[in-house]
Amino acid sequence: MFSASVSVTGYAETPVSRARVDKGEKKLTIEEYYAWALNLLLKQTELSLKDFKGQGVGVTGSAYPRAEIWSAEVVQNLGLEPKLLVRADQGGANGTALLIAGALAIHAGYVDHFLILGADTPMNIAGEGSLTWRYELDYLMPVGMMGPNSMAAMMMRRQMEVYGYKPEQYGKVSVSQRENASKNPMAYFRTPLKIEEYLSSPMISDPLRMLDICPFVNGGFAVLLSKTSLAWKISDKPVKLVGFGEWHNPDASNTLRDITSTGLKIASKQAYEMSGVKPSNISLLSAYDDYTPVVLMQLEDAGFCEKGEAGRFVEENDLTYCGNLPVNTGGGLLSYGQAGMAGGLHHVTEAVRQLRSEAGERQVKDARYAMVTGLGALAHGGSFINSCALIFEGV
Repeated sequence: MFSASVSVTGYAETPVSRARVDKGEKKLTIEEYYAWALNLLLKQTELSLKDFKGQGVGVTGSAYPRAEIWSAEVVQNLGLEPKLLVRADQGGANGTALLIAGALAIHAGYVDHFLILGADTPMNIAGEGSLTWRYELDYLMPVGMMGPNSMAAMMMRRQMEVYGYKPEQYGKVSVSQRENASKNPMAYFRTPLKIEEYLSSPMISDPLRMLDICPFVNGGFAVLLSKTSLAWKISDKPVKLVGFGEWHNPDASNTLRDITSTGLKIASKQAYEMSGVKPSNISLLSAYDDYTPVVLMQLEDAGFCEKGEAGRFVEENDLTYCGNLPVNTGGGLLSYGQAGMAGGLHHVTEAVRQLRSEAGERQVKDARYAMVTGLGALAHGGSFINSCALIFEGV
């Protein structure tokens, strides 16, 4: 049994930026964001680099050109000397996948601590960025599909056709998360939205509107996992990891998959069974949200409502930080911004912040359990290849 043997003992996130030097924003390198995030974590935990010697380190991959030995470059740049070094390439699930890998390494007794570092700078890319998937060239562009936005639009259209979901229901997600972001000084977009603004936002790939899509930002994150028996030596507010699950390429033998579902259905079941927690026990949901239809899918797949009921669910429930099911209390990727392939770590740091009662104006009352999800790699002919679920318990 896992038995909550791993806890989060530190977390950090840098301010995010769209590198608008014309507006006084800094344009930092990815290396600078890694260093910034690590320094913030060291300050919070009062640890030094020597404390990580012989421990574990996990590094998120990047959607934009880095060396194949990127994790080695990162630890060299930062002066880290790990016993275990892991690099994630699961896209939006990078952060959650690293957290599971680190938890397993600690639970196995191989290391006592596992440091997760993530940064990306998509706003620094001039001209065309690199293609994330080879099949963009082979299967998408020849038929006029231009990457993830087109694929997400297909998923959204399918939801509308099969389940009757309406634009206003997707808009409720965008508007609610912007309300959460308005209370988060770290979010990039903080001006509250009205549903009318959502509905009038430009159509990007019918039926996907601009405000259905997360904006890119530059930024960095750091999360420290520790053996629970040692956690109180580092933090007076350790947050226990009580359950997790992971699943990849679901329904692999089926060439006509249900594109309105994800592997989160399996991963969340694993997390619930491991933790003994039910959906009704969850105080807040940090759901991966590169697109609004993806949030609706996860409400269903994680058991908060039945398949086909997410539209009505968001209409009838308050998703803001003061609601009955707070979703993405920091604004999520839709308003906080997506720091490329490190973006999913925002959901982890926000959940930890809430469970440590450090969320300020957007603090969820009596928060005890938080679910964090990670999805990555939009599949050709499916939805997402990678799915992860985490359940944390506060102090």
